[in-house]
Amino acid sequence: MGVRILIIEDEKLIRWSLRQKFEGRKFTVTEVECGSEAMDALEQGTFDLIMLDYKLPDTTGLDILSKIRETDSDVVVIMMTAYSSIESAVDAMKLGAYDYLTKPFDMDQLLRTVDKALETTKLRREVRELRRHVSHEYGVDSIIGQDACMLELYDIINRVAESGASTVFLRGESGTGKDLVARVIHYNSDRAPKPFMNITCTALSESLLESELFGHERGAFTDAKTQKKGLFELADGGTIFLDEVGDMPPNLQAKLLRFLEDRMFRRVGGSQEISVDVRIIAATNRDIEKAINDGQFRSDLLYRLNVISVNLPPLRSRGKDIVLLTQYFVDRFVKEFRKPITHVSDEAFTKLTSYAWPGNVRELRNVCERAVLLSKGEAILDNDIVLGRIEAQEALGQSSLTLPEKGIDLRDLEGQLIRQALERTGNNQTKAAKLLYLTRDAFRYRLEKLGL
Repeated sequence: MGVRILIIEDEKLIRWSLRQKFEGRKFTVTEVECGSEAMDALEQGTFDLIMLDYKLPDTTGLDILSKIRETDSDVVVIMMTAYSSIESAVDAMKLGAYDYLTKPFDMDQLLRTVDKALETTKLRREVRELRRHVSHEYGVDSIIGQDACMLELYDIINRVAESGASTVFLRGESGTGKDLVARVIHYNSDRAPKPFMNITCTALSESLLESELFGHERGAFTDAKTQKKGLFELADGGTIFLDEVGDMPPNLQAKLLRFLEDRMFRRVGGSQEISVDVRIIAATNRDIEKAINDGQFRSDLLYRLNVISVNLPPLRSRGKDIVLLTQYFVDRFVKEFRKPITHVSDEAFTKLTSYAWPGNVRELRNVCERAVLLSKGEAILDNDIVLGRIEAQEALGQSSLTLPEKGIDLRDLEGQLIRQALERTGNNQTKAAKLLYLTRDAFRYRLEKLGL
């Protein structure tokens, strides 16, 4: 369907003039001359743009604008008036008018305004659709599992999402889905329309991590050519996910603690205190109490982070969820890779359910992806299931690495492996990271470090 425009104007000549211009651009035009007709038109259909006169025979344009905003927050409204005043323009803008034009119009200027307004409508609707899709993708039911411990986890996630808690601490082994839980909490809370920002605390050097979190002022250090806002500013109103917070450098732990205490910070090199409203979701796979005893993590920071603690169970303790997750991942990769696989054999399921899964759900996902790719028939067989790194080496016919007598340049070796992973995955960084058992952030950090 093409562009639909509603003209709400009591002067027939102006309606005719606008219609001629718009229909010349192949727009579909509906015209009305009073407020009651406008409401009827709005009930019968949706519009991409509304041209609204400020003064109508039975009401005011501001009253109509207010009612439009109650039913459609995306459509762009351009106000028209022969009685221009600063007060009326301000009132219209406060109610969400896109622009305010004074009669008689400069038609070229009006058409330029209309073009920009239509682009705004398009972007607003794309953003709304994207948010709807993301909210669906990260609903609580996107976490798969029917074990009793998972049902308890769903209840906790729902209560945390609905609460006003500004700090949440996720604890669990690597691969248990802490990133997914963080997103589910965000997208099922009233913060969902605002940004979700995530960063892995081990992926960057201490100075870069500080700059990413807090931003920096121009000239704060050698490469600071311009001012930069950090994640705390960019996520204002939303959520920041600090993954692997247990490995955060001590100096940054102190700055994070200060922020959690008063929700204020300074950019690197700055003196101005900046206040923001963000929910912090921190996660770790470390034994954080041991880290405290070893002097590697601040006990006072743990107290601040641990306002609400959520423990994610390891896959080995989730009973029949291994079967549910296997079927989910297999179906997903069968569709993605267009394989003729119809089922997983009983022998394959036995092999999967008897394994300890040290890498948890992430490892199971990778095993299923590899099995779908390796399978040559309609069923995934037990020999398609490659478990553990040692078994994977044997399956691929690779021998263990031996350190040469003269030594080896580890940086060069790392670069070669990264290049091979990128070549094998067609330069897909996410898939290349999986081949090397790295997070995407850690993989990108190594790319930058090696200058690749």
